[in-house]
Amino acid sequence: MNYPEFMVAPMRQELTSNGFQELKSAEEVKNALNQKGTALVVVNSVCGCAARNARPGAVASIQNEVKPDQLLTVFAGMEVDAVNEARQHMAPFPPSSPSIALFKDGQLVHLLERHHIEGRPAEMIADNLKDAYQQHCA
Repeated sequence: MNYPEFMVAPMRQELTSNGFQELKSAEEVKNALNQKGTALVVVNSVCGCAARNARPGAVASIQNEVKPDQLLTVFAGMEVDAVNEARQHMAPFPPSSPSIALFKDGQLVHLLERHHIEGRPAEMIADNLKDAYQQHCA
């Protein structure tokens, strides 16, 4: 079941207006994650912790000298095939919305699941991601 587009449009825009590329098919996800370099993937969601914590944390994390080569997003509850493909690359971790994953050369190197996001301020999420960028993107 998809959400009404008018409802999710501002949630999409919060990331896309800050440089994130939206992936809407499994093929787009495969192509993006099969490239050399680093990629940040935000599994966007309509939930409150995505609005308060995940999206603002992801956006704040890229206001940094060291950041991933690609900024990507898929939307849970909307583009099912794209989300499922992204989640396959996050195995063995269970599906989680929202979540934020960092890949290097197509391999998962860092993951914030919902339980790492929920109840934590955006600044803490941004700092966690910046530390991961220092380790994997520098």
